[in-house]
Amino acid sequence: MPEGPAVVTGTMTALAGLGVILTALTLAWIFSVKLRDASIADVCWGSGFVLLAWLYCLLSPTLTSRSWLVAVLITLWGARLSLHIVRRNHGKGEDPRYQAMRASHGRAFWWRSLFTVFWLQGTILWFVALPVLVAVRAAQPAEFTVLDGLGVVLFAVGFGFEVVGDAQLARFKAEPSSRGHVLDRGLWRYTRHPNYFGDATLWWGLYAIAAATPGGWLTVLSPALMTFLLMRVSGVTLLEDGLKASKPGYRAYIARTPAFFPWFPRAPR
Repeated sequence: MPEGPAVVTGTMTALAGLGVILTALTLAWIFSVKLRDASIADVCWGSGFVLLAWLYCLLSPTLTSRSWLVAVLITLWGARLSLHIVRRNHGKGEDPRYQAMRASHGRAFWWRSLFTVFWLQGTILWFVALPVLVAVRAAQPAEFTVLDGLGVVLFAVGFGFEVVGDAQLARFKAEPSSRGHVLDRGLWRYTRHPNYFGDATLWWGLYAIAAATPGGWLTVLSPALMTFLLMRVSGVTLLEDGLKASKPGYRAYIARTPAFFPWFPRAPR
């Protein structure tokens, strides 16, 4: 297929993906209004990527081994994440973050949440998933490359950090003796947020797979945005503001443990 038509069809596929994800999140928003629980948006995060990956496969003119690889990796990560959030949130009501937003917006929150929570998340989700679009649609190179291998390794490392970190935190919270204390064992000894580090790492892995294809390197802003959000916006910064106030030992934990990138604990001053 000539380059011009390929760009046009790729753009149309991307716009179709944006339309589908915003439609899906609009339906989720309607459900959240009935339940008065905007936390549903968090469940839709991982599953939204799965939806886009398979939609791009469906709309792709040709599928390669790379296409199937990326779709399977996204499904493994996204389904696991959504299921984890469902289990974590079950019976706990609306997440405090959304409770604060609801209180701030008052009676208007029910309709404003469509734009400030669901459509905003959908747009970010769609943008972050651009490497998936490129990797799924690319017909060349037909064979796996070194970058593909690097991408799979990064994905595996990131996925491992995320899964193990979440499991260690869940066990810690289930222990009655842990109330008011800080988890500083396992992966949490080397980074204060192993799950966020893992999430960012696996997206750089998916980007590496996309970069193995012609023009795929142009999607670098997608994993960069994901990393920035995890480090500075909705991840580390937002979470730690509350932890400093609720856990007396958290400031000491901050002093000795790297925030994001894993490293050995610093000696106390």
